[in-house]
Amino acid sequence: MTTEQIITQDPDIHDGVPVFTGTRVPIKSLIDHLKAGESLDYFLEGFPSVSRQQAVAFLEIAFASVAMGNPRLAQAGEVKK
Repeated sequence: MTTEQIITQDPDIHDGVPVFTGTRVPIKSLIDHLKAGESLDYFLEGFPSVSRQQAVAFLEIAFASVAMGNPRLAQAGEVKK
């Protein structure tokens, strides 16, 4: 999966906050759910427009980004306005 198939930033959708492609679900929603100790399955039940493949791919990219010392994608949910 390409980054464009996972994350979209469009000024017309939530003022450009990164969302899962094809949805209006902010990436930060997944981060917040996981930080609160909720499971990926719980998140996906609440946001059925996000595919498991998208969510897992985002987490893999975020992990790799942090592991390589580049937290840019990992902070996708914390975009400055």
